[in-house]
Amino acid sequence: MNAGPLVTPSHQESLGLLINLVRVELVRSIEAEIAAKGLDLRYIQFVMLKRLAMLGPMSATELARSVELDGGAMTRQLDQLEGRGYLRRRPHEQDRRALRIELTDRGNALWQQLTSCNDRVLDAAQGSLDEVERERLHDYLSRVLHALRDKN
Repeated sequence: MNAGPLVTPSHQESLGLLINLVRVELVRSIEAEIAAKGLDLRYIQFVMLKRLAMLGPMSATELARSVELDGGAMTRQLDQLEGRGYLRRRPHEQDRRALRIELTDRGNALWQQLTSCNDRVLDAAQGSLDEVERERLHDYLSRVLHALRDKN
């Protein structure tokens, strides 16, 4: 779906819109890649699997915070992914009341499949940039994110 050219009055007013449109296209592209593999997985589930693969086991609260989901939505997503055998809830080693969320072998195998989807989309998104521009873009977006987080 092509939304057509962006026409806005100024760069300042369009920055938020542009960032949002980039995010929407990244989500759409990742979901299309996942669907092309014949997998039934939503973007938020992809991100949850990615966080667990990259950071290792964590509590449901930590995972929810890292993917920006509220508790109820997180529980539904965890239930679905656990039901498919991609992750499991295990008792925390030091705190018997707490649970740790971790990928299963099946979840790790799925993540290995999904890594290529992620790489293809990000490579395509940055295709018109050389290596220095890619590094600058990452730096700029990181600084914008930190400035917004520091503000709050």
